[in-house]
Amino acid sequence: MFAFIAHALGPEQTAAPNDVLMQFVPLIAMLGIFYFLLIRPQQKRTKQHKTMLAELKKNDRILTTGGIIGQITEINGDVITLDLGETKISLNRAYIVGHFTQKT
Repeated sequence: MFAFIAHALGPEQTAAPNDVLMQFVPLIAMLGIFYFLLIRPQQKRTKQHKTMLAELKKNDRILTTGGIIGQITEINGDVITLDLGETKISLNRAYIVGHFTQKT
């Protein structure tokens, strides 16, 4: 009975190698678009942020993730001491999102 149904569906058609390749072209194109529009710019921003953190020095004014702006008074490895005017705080280097170099 099943052989009759399979025979009734028509002759088997095999996919040509080009047809199989053409099925993957949209997937490859989407991956390329994701790479150039999402992944690559994020990697570039991450690299710039790492460079900025490595170049921090005493007397730089910085912005933290909490929105605090202060001047660096001391750097001990990953711990940075900020002068906020009347108050001094210490924070980890990872919480710095921007800096403003002092002009003397």
